[in-house]
Amino acid sequence: AHEPGHGCGGGRHRGSERRPNRIWINPKLMTLPKISQVAGRAIPIPGDDIDTDRIIPARFMKCLTFDGLGEYLFYDTRFNGDGSEKSHNLNLPCFRDASIMVSGANFGCGSSREHAPQSLYRAGFRAIIAGNFAEIFFGNATSLGMPCVSSSRENLKELSSAIETDPSCEVVVDVENRGLVCWFKETISCAVRRKLTERLTGQVLNLMRGIH
Repeated sequence: AHEPGHGCGGGRHRGSERRPNRIWINPKLMTLPKISQVAGRAIPIPGDDIDTDRIIPARFMKCLTFDGLGEYLFYDTRFNGDGSEKSHNLNLPCFRDASIMVSGANFGCGSSREHAPQSLYRAGFRAIIAGNFAEIFFGNATSLGMPCVSSSRENLKELSSAIETDPSCEVVVDVENRGLVCWFKETISCAVRRKLTERLTGQVLNLMRGIH
């Protein structure tokens, strides 16, 4: 038996009534605007070495386009073989509107499939905060206009704890200001790879293309 919606048509959709994510665009750059901040609710996805096959299982990569990939995000860790839900943060209603993901070290490792960042983007995520990132995943995510910023294990634990305590709190990823991540009155420092802001410059047109 196939999973619901196998073949990228129909099936489960994470957060079908999601609220629009807020993205700040530098008003001075009209022809090549850049993403300077991303703000929204966040979700902790704990664990190190989360590879691309866990993010999007290979059997869901038969689509002619990336449309619909979001519904299969983390499918095998979210659902049992019969389609019933496992215990996973992505299945919890309190995290349905999350647009920023918080995870561990070596995020996006494994095969160099572009489908992994595409599935995250199509599921509504606009920034990833983790310990560090696999090189190819980082490049593909940045090309989508999805900032990837790194922080220490202690900072990630503190941020995840705050999100779990109040899933409605707004988290701000300040790409332009050295990748600072803020929530309520708290701030943690994050590392932004050199020229990340420049690589995001001009991505907004690409970011909007094909999004329905």
